[in-house]
Amino acid sequence: MLKTLIRVSLLSGAVLLSAGVAQSREMYRYYDAEGKMVVDYHVPAKYVGSGYEVLNEKGIVTRVVPRELTEEEKAQRDVQEQLRLEAEAEAERLREWDESLLLRYSTIADIEDARERALRELRIRVSILKSNKRSLKQRVENYQSQAADLERRGEEVDVERLSTIEALQNDIAATDRAIVDRQREIDEVSTAYQKDIDRFGQLLEMVELRRTLLAQDRAEQQQKSSSGDPRR
Repeated sequence: MLKTLIRVSLLSGAVLLSAGVAQSREMYRYYDAEGKMVVDYHVPAKYVGSGYEVLNEKGIVTRVVPRELTEEEKAQRDVQEQLRLEAEAEAERLREWDESLLLRYSTIADIEDARERALRELRIRVSILKSNKRSLKQRVENYQSQAADLERRGEEVDVERLSTIEALQNDIAATDRAIVDRQREIDEVSTAYQKDIDRFGQLLEMVELRRTLLAQDRAEQQQKSSSGDPRR
C-alpha cells in the first residue's frame, strides 16, 4: 500500500512538472513568405534568417533575433568597424603624443631649442662626411696622377694602384649616399619637431580656452551670488 502511494505521488509530481514546463515553453513570432505574422513554438529553418522574436508564456518579448545581413550590409558594417578602429587608434596616438609633449616640454621655446640641438648634431655629421669625401677625392686624384705619369713614361700601371683607386671611388660613392641619408634625416627631424611645435601650440590654446571658460563661469556664479539670484 505504501509503495502504491509513493508511486502515485511520484507520477502526480511528474505530471505537474510536465505541465509547468509546457506552460513555460517559449514561443516565437516571425513573418512568413507572404508577410503574415506567425506565432508558433518553433521557427521554420527557411524563416530563421529573416529574424524573429522570442516570447515568454505571457506573450512578452524576451529576446529579439535580428535578420541576417546582406553581403552589402556586411561590407558596410566591416567598413564602419574599420573606421571606428582607425579613429580609436588615432585618438590613442594623439593622447600618447600629448602626454609625451607635456612631459618633455614646458614652452614652445623648449621644443625649438631641442630641435636646434638635434639639427646641429646632424649638420656636424654632414660636415665630417663632406670633409672625408674631399680627402678621398684628393687621394684618388693623387693615385690617378701617378698612373698618368706611368703611362706617359710607357710603363704599365700596377694592379695594386688601380685597385686602390677603385676602392677609393667606392668609398666616395658610399660617402655620397651617407650624406644624402643625413640630409634626408635633417629634413625628417625638422619636420617632426615642427609638428611637435604645432601640436604643443594647440595644447596651449586648449588650456587657455579652458581657463577662459572657467573664469567666465566663476564670474557668472559670483554675479548670481551677489545679486541674490533666486535660482541658486
